[in-house]
Amino acid sequence: MMEEVLVALSGLWLMLPALLPNSAAVIFGGGPPIDLGRSWRGRRILGDGKTWCGLIGGCAAGVALGTILMMVALPFDSENLWGFGSYPAALGVIFVLSLGALLGDMGGSFIKRRLNVKRGAKMPVLDQYDFLLGSLILLLIFYPDWFLSNFWEGNRWIALLTILVAVPLLHRGVNIIGYRMGRKEVPW
Repeated sequence: MMEEVLVALSGLWLMLPALLPNSAAVIFGGGPPIDLGRSWRGRRILGDGKTWCGLIGGCAAGVALGTILMMVALPFDSENLWGFGSYPAALGVIFVLSLGALLGDMGGSFIKRRLNVKRGAKMPVLDQYDFLLGSLILLLIFYPDWFLSNFWEGNRWIALLTILVAVPLLHRGVNIIGYRMGRKEVPW
């Protein structure tokens, strides 16, 4: 039983660089939108909420957090950095997790614009999983062996199940905090 708990916790540990970028993007956001105000088929491509400053700041925050996690792991596990892998590949994994989260969120915004859902409007499931899906897709493209060894093989599926269950709860909690701080217009 203890092994399964550790596997579950490892899933959360390894996904931390993907969990931070969207919140950080809100803090660093502002400035020109990524879509430069352009429309496609009569609707904005992404909208004003997706900015270059948010993309760069959010990605940098995720990479910074991942680097800190690697440094924490280094004295105890210099070969595998507690699951991130050996350096410099670990840094690549962390970058992909961070960028993938933001690209997934942009994909969610793109879908919402196509469905004529207004900025900030609630869209269950998509709002909670778009960033996670973006990270997982980029991992499967650039680091498939890392993904499979950490989230699929043996009992590692428990780590994947843990993040699939925990992410909506964490997402909701962080959004409520952002709303109360005045950084988000809606608490979802």
